[in-house]
Amino acid sequence: MNQTPLAFPSRQTLKPTTINHHNHLPSALTSTTTLPQLKQIHCQILKTVLNHSNPLLLEFLISSFSLPNSLDYALSVFNQISELETHFCNQVLRALSRSIQPEKTFLVYEKMRKDGVVVDRFSFPSLLKASARISGLKQGMELHGFASKLGFDVDPYVQTGFVRVYAACGRILESRLLFDKMLQRDIVTWSIMIDGYYQSQLYDEALVMFEEMKNSNMEPDRLVLTTILSACSRTRNLKSGKAIHDYIMKKNVVMDAHLQSTLITVYANCGSMDMAQHLYDKLRPSNIIATTTMITGYSRIGKIEAARSIFDQISEKDLVSWSAMISGYARVTMLSVISACSQLGALDQAEWVHILIKNLGFGNVLPINNALIDMYAKCGNLAEAKRVFDKMPKRNVISWTSMITGFGIHGDADSALRLFHQMKDEKIEPNAVTFMGILYACSHAGLVDMGCQIFALMTSDYKIAPQQEHYGCMVDLFGRANLLREALELIESMPFPPNVIVWGALLSACKVHNDVELGEFAAKRLLDLDPEHDGAHVQLSNIYAEAGRWNDVGEVRKFMKNQGISKEKGGSRIELNGQVHEFLVRDKNHPQVNEIYEKLDEVVNKLKLVGYAPNSTGSVLVDLEEEEKKEVVLWHSEKLALCYGLLGVEKGSCIRIVKNLRVCEDCHTFIKLVSKVYEMEIVVRDRSRFHHYKDGVCSCKDYW
Repeated sequence: MNQTPLAFPSRQTLKPTTINHHNHLPSALTSTTTLPQLKQIHCQILKTVLNHSNPLLLEFLISSFSLPNSLDYALSVFNQISELETHFCNQVLRALSRSIQPEKTFLVYEKMRKDGVVVDRFSFPSLLKASARISGLKQGMELHGFASKLGFDVDPYVQTGFVRVYAACGRILESRLLFDKMLQRDIVTWSIMIDGYYQSQLYDEALVMFEEMKNSNMEPDRLVLTTILSACSRTRNLKSGKAIHDYIMKKNVVMDAHLQSTLITVYANCGSMDMAQHLYDKLRPSNIIATTTMITGYSRIGKIEAARSIFDQISEKDLVSWSAMISGYARVTMLSVISACSQLGALDQAEWVHILIKNLGFGNVLPINNALIDMYAKCGNLAEAKRVFDKMPKRNVISWTSMITGFGIHGDADSALRLFHQMKDEKIEPNAVTFMGILYACSHAGLVDMGCQIFALMTSDYKIAPQQEHYGCMVDLFGRANLLREALELIESMPFPPNVIVWGALLSACKVHNDVELGEFAAKRLLDLDPEHDGAHVQLSNIYAEAGRWNDVGEVRKFMKNQGISKEKGGSRIELNGQVHEFLVRDKNHPQVNEIYEKLDEVVNKLKLVGYAPNSTGSVLVDLEEEEKKEVVLWHSEKLALCYGLLGVEKGSCIRIVKNLRVCEDCHTFIKLVSKVYEMEIVVRDRSRFHHYKDGVCSCKDYW
């Protein structure tokens, strides 16, 4: 190793020194802070010490390693020593391995080997520590071979050093193999192994290792507990985090600020802000890390005011806390924008928002990605929702549930079920909302047996008690399949009184299948709970109209009028060129109204050539003459929106429409034929699901 020749300080340049005797040198070394001062002390040592291996010279070298810009000078001094002893060199190795430049440790090691100084078992821990600090796999492997040759590879301290090196270099399997072969393991070895898994992002393996440690009767210290809690935080594993918190309390572990802050991070990252706040209130004094964690945690769940309250309490705000607060505002803003796009079903604006999110650096934020899945699904672009899902670096139960629900509302029950089973295979536990999504998918695809199996699985395997919404899905499942008596039996078996959701599902099924008697019964039960429920009155009126009981229709409508209960008006929205246009039935307010109705006439005439005849049955449920009914049905809002779309898009394009009510039978047939005659893909989102029309066929297979 070539070294720069040592330039010893000239005695003539030394200022008068206060060091009059070498007994004063140790105290002078401890107070030295600059390289010039160090050089003065070195000069004094040269005048008073003849033995280069003197402890005073060792102290001089060790002190030098901790001073800035002094390592090269100290190593130059070390290289001048002609007669080295192993013990002396080991002390130097230890000091260098802890210095700001641990790679310099190997310069001393090379000199030892070159000068024939014995390398003993006490040399290896420092060398291996230096290897780990610089992630020096090559150096570590060479030392491993040398230690094995000398027979030191069975020494527990040397073995611990090798476990540390391989873990630090990302070779966690090699590290684990060495660990498993060790006959003696202390808390340091366990800590290294657990931290190795954590640094390799193998968080579940770190948790398993922690359990093995406890089972081996080794008590984890605060360092291990902090690491394992950080793993829980990374994976948002609230269950394990709580278990470790309970262990800390049971063992009366004294929590320092760092451990307490890590616990706060676990609860905050898992969305358990009540517990995070409880721990934060106990933290005295609070620190910037815990405070920033609280700001981020509240922002993540949309409680921006709570986040701002904590931010305002920070006396000295740093860049990180400012960034957390600004990011919180931005995140909440983006979530609000995404939600708005979802409600509107405005795909063009949704795509623009997605680009903005990427540009702002929110592309990997879990809640935003979950919201994007929901947004694309509700805007009719299921393929893009799946792309967002597939690209997510991390997913939680909300991610899986959003995607399953997306498949469900688009009528793709097979994909929803496949994803549900994949979710279970990946050990992601479904929650109550997940089961809502999968039951919904079964209902809209007519998968009665599968829906019943899923409903049973929810209680038997996952111990999730069905709520009103789940029973509503099951009633809807039976009702759509015309199993109305089975639906009623399920309602009667419920462990709590059915609510308007459940009775509403049965009432809708009665309307579809023209069961007047059961429909009257369901409507009465619903109206007992909510006398002003407009949907119940309208459905009952429709059931009477389907049966031709116009007097009863009149009585219902009269009651509604007297009570001030108005039917929700049907409306449809279409987005063209980044603008959303809205239409009502018989709408005359659009600037291009004349062109729209001309287009409607043209479309009706073309469709009649392929067999279309306006069908007012079940679509116009008022007592009008038949020709009047046919005229009204042609003016439904979705037809007007579709004709406006045909004015503005090219052949082969996709038209997307959002309707606030269930699409009627005539409009459903009308749109199917338009997709065939005009060679156009049409996507309609009605109140309960999506319809994808192409080549004269709908994705719902006429089961809606």
